[in-house]
Amino acid sequence: MFRVLIIGYVWPEPRSSAAGSRMMQLIEVFLARNWQITFASAAQLSPHRADLTALGIAEMTVALNCDSFNNQVHQLQPDLVLFDRFFTEEQFGWRVEAVCPNAIRVLDTEDLHSLRHARELQLKQQLAAAPAGSPYYALPPATNASVTDAVQWISHSDTGLRELAAIYRCDLTLMISPVEMELLQQGCGVPASLLHYCPFLLDEPPVAEGSDFAQRQDFLSIGNFRHQPNWDAVLCLKNTLWPAIRAQLPKARLLVYGAYPPPKATALHNPREGFIVAGWVDDAAAAMRAARVCLAPLRFGAGLKGKLIEAMQNGTPSVTTPTGAEGMHGQLPWPGAIADNNADFVNQAVALYSDPGQWQQTRDRAAVLLREVFPRPALTAALQQRLDDLIADINGQRQRNIVGSMLRHHLHKSHQYMSQWIAAKNRG
Repeated sequence: MFRVLIIGYVWPEPRSSAAGSRMMQLIEVFLARNWQITFASAAQLSPHRADLTALGIAEMTVALNCDSFNNQVHQLQPDLVLFDRFFTEEQFGWRVEAVCPNAIRVLDTEDLHSLRHARELQLKQQLAAAPAGSPYYALPPATNASVTDAVQWISHSDTGLRELAAIYRCDLTLMISPVEMELLQQGCGVPASLLHYCPFLLDEPPVAEGSDFAQRQDFLSIGNFRHQPNWDAVLCLKNTLWPAIRAQLPKARLLVYGAYPPPKATALHNPREGFIVAGWVDDAAAAMRAARVCLAPLRFGAGLKGKLIEAMQNGTPSVTTPTGAEGMHGQLPWPGAIADNNADFVNQAVALYSDPGQWQQTRDRAAVLLREVFPRPALTAALQQRLDDLIADINGQRQRNIVGSMLRHHLHKSHQYMSQWIAAKNRG
């Protein structure tokens, strides 16, 4: 039986984050092939994690910087190892290669962390260039930089170079966004043979009927509070956007949902202002179907946004930024509105909330978008074929990836020696 080891930075939480949903989608692809799966993580067991054992998936707790991991993987003898982020590959990749050199190594980036960090830096640079006293949360979203500019930021950052190195060290990297595919291939020169486009794998039917305009009320914002772009969006709403929306809609409410709200988030709760910090919600889809408009003022970020997919699936128009919608709609019209400045964001939100005709027209776009951009059968078949091709020609793939071989030789040594030093120090 073909054995798969997935090494996760955290245990998958499909109800908390898009990354958790994405991981469960990949697991479903592997299960459909009757592959034997083990999921390993050094993270603490979380209350919102998926019940992997119910799916027949073995769970394995591992330790950082410890040779016990080598023994565990040697006993398991996986045929394929999936790392869920580049720093997971940094920590464990050299250990996998040491004990199971023939195992295929696949990286799932979730999103390009270095691109997200570059855009956050751009936002801070915009603040530095703004007139003195300009409020940080009144700044518009970071403009989508050209490929050349993005490459400059990534190539001069520690995170960018580390992420590129991990991509080269692996046999295949799964990319969730076509924009990031273009950035890596055209901007950074990463060979297409090392990358595979695999966005969200969404089930049919694509859009729930839900209730109509008159039966819905409230604005909604949702996102894991531990994810910095989400927290930034909440603060933008609280400090800039929501007061302007409420000035035009004095009876409106904004329900802010998300996993792991810290005290600084719950302190923003103010029913008199219609700003309701609701925190964790057991059924995010039901909450989305009850809301009239989803607000996602993401000023920086990368990858695809699960909250906006969920809005489409539940018939809820959304207002977001160019960064929020990036890579998600091709040439198709957005099922809601995309605003590149605060004034437009406010006006679009108010219009969608107030105009039944505009609300219905934008809502109807979702079904076509989801069907054409995220066709699960075709995307799943393409992923399965790519993995089959890799399995059949893994030696050829590695011979062609000379840069990867070089990086594994040199960089793995540095990670190896540091990890071994920590392990020896821990032994006392």
